[in-house]
Amino acid sequence: MMKKKVIAYERVEEPVLKELESTFDLEFFKNINPKTDKNFLKHLQEAEGIIGLELVVDKELLDHAPNLKIVSNVSVGYNNLDIEELTKRNIMATNTPDVLTDTVADTIFGLVLATARRIPELDHFVKSRKWRDGALSNEYFGVDVHHKTLGIIGMGRIGQAIAQRAHLGFDMDILYHSRTPKPEAEEKYNAAYRSLEDLLKESDFVVLITPLTAETEGLIGISEFRLMKKSAMFINGSRGKTIVEKDLIQALKDGEIAAAGLDVFEQEPVESNNPLLDMKNVVTLPHIGSSTHETELKMSQLAAKNLIAGLNGEKPPTLINSQVWK
Repeated sequence: MMKKKVIAYERVEEPVLKELESTFDLEFFKNINPKTDKNFLKHLQEAEGIIGLELVVDKELLDHAPNLKIVSNVSVGYNNLDIEELTKRNIMATNTPDVLTDTVADTIFGLVLATARRIPELDHFVKSRKWRDGALSNEYFGVDVHHKTLGIIGMGRIGQAIAQRAHLGFDMDILYHSRTPKPEAEEKYNAAYRSLEDLLKESDFVVLITPLTAETEGLIGISEFRLMKKSAMFINGSRGKTIVEKDLIQALKDGEIAAAGLDVFEQEPVESNNPLLDMKNVVTLPHIGSSTHETELKMSQLAAKNLIAGLNGEKPPTLINSQVWK
């Protein structure tokens, strides 16, 4: 019996690749242009499943994949997938929520601390041999995190995990803005719902952790930054395009906000001439929210579980477009 053809793309962990190779006719692609790579396009014609990270699955790609039954994203976000087009063609789409919640929340709260206490800047200060006097002058001081007000935009699983760390660990007051009320977060973390405008005005730290959708693209621009306290710090752990990056740069230059901590950017990798890279009051990470050995393996394992279920005629555990399942 012929094995089903599966394409693995970019980041799928090695143990999972080996498992899939024993079950499917697997082709693994990395560092290619999927629009022009002839070998990729040839195998795509036969593929019944795709598993991987950040492959743009749109109408153009799907026109080359007449046998496709499932796309298994190794990510909680799925803005790279045209869900409407996949659903129209009765192709299952899956993602990997839950397994990365705590890891991403750790990263985001780490950005809060690193930005407030200027940890990367002062690490560089010490390593570049500039610390020559005993006590530092107050020009190097940061600000406290504990007992401050944290505003969370997007109170899903990750937002609530951030609220847990902030409220229970640092006695922070929690404000949140989301599409729907979150009574569980209100009860557990004493979180208070605010309009976006009021949250921006009242918060000492603003964390953006929404998915990228048509509604959230460009959600935070210059008018929103101007609503924030001049002492406020902005943390983006969602997607680069949920903000207007040039407006963030302008807000930082104009002193509309005090600092920023970023795990995501409009263009990734960041272009070398991006002004954010030269700002001492900006902490930059290379989109590592979920990037620990343990969590990346769990994400690949869940993605494989989704793929195997879908190709065996079973409902995948984390199916996004459930309307295709009959």
